[in-house]
Amino acid sequence: MRCRMFIMACLLALTTTAGAQALPDAVPTAEHSPKKALLLSLLPGAGQVYNGQAWKIPIIYGAFAGTGYLVYNNYSRMRAFKEEYLHRAGGGEPQMEGYTGYPNSSIYSLYQTYNKNFQLYVIVTAAVYGLNLIDAYVFGHLYDFQINDDLTLNVSPSLIATPFQVNPAIACSFTF
Repeated sequence: MRCRMFIMACLLALTTTAGAQALPDAVPTAEHSPKKALLLSLLPGAGQVYNGQAWKIPIIYGAFAGTGYLVYNNYSRMRAFKEEYLHRAGGGEPQMEGYTGYPNSSIYSLYQTYNKNFQLYVIVTAAVYGLNLIDAYVFGHLYDFQINDDLTLNVSPSLIATPFQVNPAIACSFTF
């Protein structure tokens, strides 16, 4: 019993409130619109500039350049293998350099592979564009979100006397 009372007394004594410096009053600014950020980001990167995150522009255009290259490369190879297959299927001799010894089924399989990759990278490019829009919209909402040094934690242990229990209960509340 005394041990519990000692623990409760220690908890009460250790009740602390850690405070931080007072923040100056916020300077009123023009209303920041997430919808405007979304509309501006129809031109990739413009919404990020509006949100004050211009550092994201090279990332966005790098992603577009990478996916654009993959779309173009797979499309041109797909088209070349399709023409080669159609030429061979029409009774012509193999013409594609480096693939003259390949059977028609292999040329058709390569055509299908590049066609699937082409379609996949078109979808990936659309996803990059969608992520550009989502990024501008979400960070448009978070534009006024304040991250400051006010990390306050209040620990308040207390004794709760219950009528039907012999020993009092300990309750702690944490406030952030």
